[in-house]
Amino acid sequence: MTLSMKSQTRLSQEIERLRHDGRTFAVATIVRTVDATSAKPGAKALILADGTLAEGWVGGGCARAAVSKAALEAMNSGAPQFVSLRPEDLLDAEGVRPGEERDGIRFARNGCPSRGSMDIFIEPVLPLPRLVICGGGPVALALADLGGRFDFHRMLCIPGPAPEPMPEVETLSDSFALDTAPGAQRFVVVATQGKGDEAALRAALASGADFIAFVGSRRKFAALAAKLRNGRIDPAALERVRAPAGLHIHAITPDEIALSILAQIVAERRAGRRE
Repeated sequence: MTLSMKSQTRLSQEIERLRHDGRTFAVATIVRTVDATSAKPGAKALILADGTLAEGWVGGGCARAAVSKAALEAMNSGAPQFVSLRPEDLLDAEGVRPGEERDGIRFARNGCPSRGSMDIFIEPVLPLPRLVICGGGPVALALADLGGRFDFHRMLCIPGPAPEPMPEVETLSDSFALDTAPGAQRFVVVATQGKGDEAALRAALASGADFIAFVGSRRKFAALAAKLRNGRIDPAALERVRAPAGLHIHAITPDEIALSILAQIVAERRAGRRE
């Protein structure tokens, strides 16, 4: 079976809507079939973050279960999956077990009566990681500018008059509103540099971000952390804050400091990812 033009259009529209909303999802594409299968090469399906097949077609229930499982793994790891769905006797003949992976191919059992085989490519689509920068000084602006080259959704939270608008940077004035997209990696950098340090750091700690960094000296952060601990902020949360922010590259200028912070964020972002 292949999708009608109307169904293909609906599938494409739903994919674009989810991209626009910054949602996590996966797209499964049938790339090869052998013997009788209900889905044919080129067939696609959209799988949501909870494993639900929302649009499209990749076959019956036995195929959908394997695709949903692989899609969840792809979304959790951020890496594509290639699944070969085969009848059990064919798997036995080739000496592989369901769930085993060889040379980048994950094998699964097809228990459908048709006893056909399908190879399926599953691509995860993750929302852009969020880079939230508190502050409007030179380091904050340099970080917002440079972050645009690394595929971040950038947000500037500035306690005061906003500077000149920056292309594709979301700017919030007079607020440390650190709400971020569900499912996205979240990186918060407090670069207030004396203009709302405590309020910004409190907001960062309350945001549940994956990464928090503070631009300032160790002595300055230690004094601020002591004040926050006395205000009943969890000491374990304070220990997660990278202070001073950035890798040690002897940075001096705002651009160099921004570069050192982005290097630290990229290292955190890619940690544990399979290349």
